[in-house]
Amino acid sequence: MTDVTEQERRATDTIGPFAELLRIEQLDENTFRGQCHAGAPMRAFGGQVAAQALTAAGRTVEPDRPVHSLHGYFLLPGDPTRPIRYEVDRVRQGMSYATRRVTAVQGGAAIFTLSASFKRSEAAADRHREAPPVPGPEELPDALSLWDEAARAELARSGGFGSLDLRFVPEDAPGLPPAVPGMPQQYVWLRTGSPLDDDDPLLHVCALTYLSDLTLASTAGLHVQPNFFQRREPPRLMMASLDHAMWFHRPFRADEWLLFAQRSPSSSDGRGLSLGEFYDREGRLVASAVQEALIRDRGARPH
Repeated sequence: MTDVTEQERRATDTIGPFAELLRIEQLDENTFRGQCHAGAPMRAFGGQVAAQALTAAGRTVEPDRPVHSLHGYFLLPGDPTRPIRYEVDRVRQGMSYATRRVTAVQGGAAIFTLSASFKRSEAAADRHREAPPVPGPEELPDALSLWDEAARAELARSGGFGSLDLRFVPEDAPGLPPAVPGMPQQYVWLRTGSPLDDDDPLLHVCALTYLSDLTLASTAGLHVQPNFFQRREPPRLMMASLDHAMWFHRPFRADEWLLFAQRSPSSSDGRGLSLGEFYDREGRLVASAVQEALIRDRGARPH
């Protein structure tokens, strides 16, 4: 299939709708407010909550200290019809490192907490795992192109997932690492559906935080059902993110193709663990993610 070049894409699309998903309003020195779209019916999308919380944290740190890690806990489902208040605690301000803690509050209750660490860059030896030689995104169909017209229109109206580019690597694609028994895996190329500001590294990191929550939970449930973007039947499993951690290793752009290599080594006790690695087009490992999610059969009752 044909694919527009990056130059053509940037020439025809200005800083676009994806950046709006991360926009927050500053209320005072350490308090911000945002609004999140639904990820499931009447539940705010957790990736957007985490991304906005990280945006709030980053607004309180000098630009020369990029974020290098985050750890978040999802405490309660957010309401997509109501604003979320992000309260930042400036935990530590060291010579090289700075730490921030963010509490996302809605209706007087904490729905999400985030700890993030920032540091000044320094010269050091560099090594990393190489990306597997899987087919590039230009060789694969857009995941949403396989949906029917009505479903695509509904997604576009949601104001969220319709502003993404996702392309899944087939299970039998050449170059794909062999499957390991008991460890489902999936590989997806992804990027924001519109360009992001060239001069705002924090925006790209927060965008990747959003993108990282799209398919990790589904990886832990692949032994039962396909992921959300490829599913054609009603879901058998109820899924919700419980906690989420990321490490940012090298500079990248979230509006350029990144390969998200995912695998799940365990699912038990109504919980599934997924590991993910992001690679750029040069094969560099730019970020890693780990998530534990609620994985429960819709017909089963919780203990």
